[in-house]
Amino acid sequence: MIKGAFFVCSSVALLWLFLFAGCRKEDAPIPETPGGTVAFYIEHQVDDKPLTRNELIYTNAAGNAYLITDLIYFISDITFWGPNGTKKVIGEVKDIFYIDEDIAGTKTLIFPDKIPAGSYDSINFIFGISEAKNKSNRFLNPPEAIMGWPAVLGGGYHYMMMNGKWLAPTGLLMPFNFHLGIGQLYKGNDYNVDSIYSFVQNYFTVTLPGSSFTMAANEQVRFGLTMHIENWFENPHVYDHNYWGGAIMQKQPAMQMAKENGWNIFSIRRL
Repeated sequence: MIKGAFFVCSSVALLWLFLFAGCRKEDAPIPETPGGTVAFYIEHQVDDKPLTRNELIYTNAAGNAYLITDLIYFISDITFWGPNGTKKVIGEVKDIFYIDEDIAGTKTLIFPDKIPAGSYDSINFIFGISEAKNKSNRFLNPPEAIMGWPAVLGGGYHYMMMNGKWLAPTGLLMPFNFHLGIGQLYKGNDYNVDSIYSFVQNYFTVTLPGSSFTMAANEQVRFGLTMHIENWFENPHVYDHNYWGGAIMQKQPAMQMAKENGWNIFSIRRL
């Protein structure tokens, strides 16, 4: 009887100890790391002046007089790099951002993700959408849905639609669609979709010089992010509308040039 009573008492004592420890654990949540938020305010410029659309006032490095009618694109996987390779990638709520010169609200990006307080060495992001994420039917509603890239040409979505017109040698204004997305490789010398034998991922990483910053707890750090449109056409490749014509969706060499020219299309400054 004494042994049985001792066993029961010991069991009850252990149960109370377990319950007490569980309550103490619930009452002491792990404190959150102090942090703040980041916002991008996006603008588009040509030759260091705000973009003016539908006016034939620009000339690129090839000597093409041109105008811009539409500018729409995606950026994604925005990454803040801390010391020793640590990083914070925006994506808790949203990881792909649609930007449209026609829709003012898309040019202000206030990221809801909490960024840990501290110092950061640089910022980068993907221009376009990575292969893993660029899947057809990801966006079912406008405005993002209008960016669909034809399935026969690789599917997914445009990285960018920049539309405009250039003054051809004939003296006529000719339309151009400077569109970036998944490229194709063709057998032979034509662009017959039946001769496609491979696809090319043309998204690329934009690294922003001068993007280091320090963030205090509960601070919102604001940046101005500027696209310099003329850079699409000049460095390291001089892009000539007279040579490439009005549409490049099936011209991988032209998209490759644009991709390689994209290394310095953006600059950033702290506001």
